[in-house]
Amino acid sequence: MRKGAAALCGAALVVAGMLPAVPAGANAPRAADTAQATGLTWNRCATTAYPTLQCASVTVPLNYANPRGRQITVALSRVPHTAKTSQGPLLVNPGGPGGSGLKLAGFVASALPKAVAAQYDVIGFDPRGVGRSEPALDCRPGHFDPVRPDSVPGTLAVERANLARVRSFAMACAMKYASVLPYIDTINAARDMDAIREALGAEKVSYFGYSYGTYLGAVYAKLFPQRVHRLVLDSIVDPTGVWYDDNIQQDYAFNDRHLAFLSWVARHDRTYRLGSDPARVGAEWYAMRAALAENPARNKVGASELEDTFIPGGYYNGYWPRLAAAFSAYVNHKNSGPLVDAYQTMAAVAPSGDNGYSVYTAVQCRDVSWPRGWAQWRKDTWAVYEKAPFMAWSNAWYNAPCVFWPTSALRPVNVANDALPPTLLFQATEDAATPYQGGVTVHHLLRGSSLVVEQGGGNHGISLSGNSCLDKYLTAYLTDGTVPHGRGGIDAVCAKLPDPEPETAKSAATSSSGSTLHGLLGFRG
Repeated sequence: MRKGAAALCGAALVVAGMLPAVPAGANAPRAADTAQATGLTWNRCATTAYPTLQCASVTVPLNYANPRGRQITVALSRVPHTAKTSQGPLLVNPGGPGGSGLKLAGFVASALPKAVAAQYDVIGFDPRGVGRSEPALDCRPGHFDPVRPDSVPGTLAVERANLARVRSFAMACAMKYASVLPYIDTINAARDMDAIREALGAEKVSYFGYSYGTYLGAVYAKLFPQRVHRLVLDSIVDPTGVWYDDNIQQDYAFNDRHLAFLSWVARHDRTYRLGSDPARVGAEWYAMRAALAENPARNKVGASELEDTFIPGGYYNGYWPRLAAAFSAYVNHKNSGPLVDAYQTMAAVAPSGDNGYSVYTAVQCRDVSWPRGWAQWRKDTWAVYEKAPFMAWSNAWYNAPCVFWPTSALRPVNVANDALPPTLLFQATEDAATPYQGGVTVHHLLRGSSLVVEQGGGNHGISLSGNSCLDKYLTAYLTDGTVPHGRGGIDAVCAKLPDPEPETAKSAATSSSGSTLHGLLGFRG
């Protein structure tokens, strides 16, 4: 997959100039369409970071086949447009599934150039089941409490312990939400988006989604192509692999990103003292894992928790300095404090519950069919583990409630679409959570789409995260629909941002080792 990406992005690629895809303002919602939201009461919910943020909620049917039956609510946020003329609502979603989008509206409105943000009502929302929407799912509080069994089932007893955990999670969901789970899925979330559009009084909406949000956006566009004004998809799910095959591809891609992290640590051996050979650094990491499996750090971080802590480094390399420092402290100084701190701030789930994971499983297990025999999962995961051990078993157990899920499965949505206005796609070649092929596939499926590639980039969620080359394409598109056109299957290429440098004591004291955007994105998809 990566070899193919490199070939496509080589020097032979010729990128034509930025061309207007449609006349400026064509197909834009009329100002009157969005001047007054219909049936919504907006209340101030400002934060220090987002002082103009407003909140509301919209009532939608639990079951769209029975629109007068039970009703649920979807929570909304808004940063209103300030320009004299408006391009209408811009709905934003951070992925997951299970990620809350309320704060993302504030982030997107503040990160876009002021002149562009001013043209839109930037609308965040918590999809059904998420966050402030009601009911909000929380199947089994404490499911991720440490210390969990080792994810790698080296013995039959460990395998049985992990199977008991995931089965109990699925059964808890069945007991608490039997009447709700059949309606927690991507298709219903997309229908809710159209209910939001209607409540806003808009003829059309624009949409900007990251990660799983790209699949949600593609499904919305398939169901309601005539309602789409602009469509931006960043870090793109492969819709032909949802969800079992996509998770297996993630395993290989995350292993590659972990190897990239180990190589980065080796390049900075003067700081971390873990070896200048990536293979040696890798041996130290797996030795640390084995030691924690036997003797968890402070009864908080065992082998499974260690994986949870380092998986975010596969999403965003801004976490690498902090992870490397914790790794070094444990190996070189027998100090587990930084490792436990990293786990608690980057990976630990609040004891009160995990709404995001509950929705994640509910959506993915309902969206499509999964193998219902554990023997297939065991066979496939051991095969992956032999080549890509870093996340193979961790990811398998994360998704394994689908073996026991209490609802029937829907059919995957064929998102192929030739009825849309030009759309804009962003994809990094080394993205682990949504591997590169997803961007290529969706580019082929959405006729008239333009694909912008970050060559060599490994971060997940790449626009509005510091790469000015990427952001100029986003700005042009949201301004008037301008998209790049190129040859060879890719329409524009941007160089990746430099890898981070090790933190000094001073920078570590003032840095969260992350970014605002990556703190808002939903992990795992």
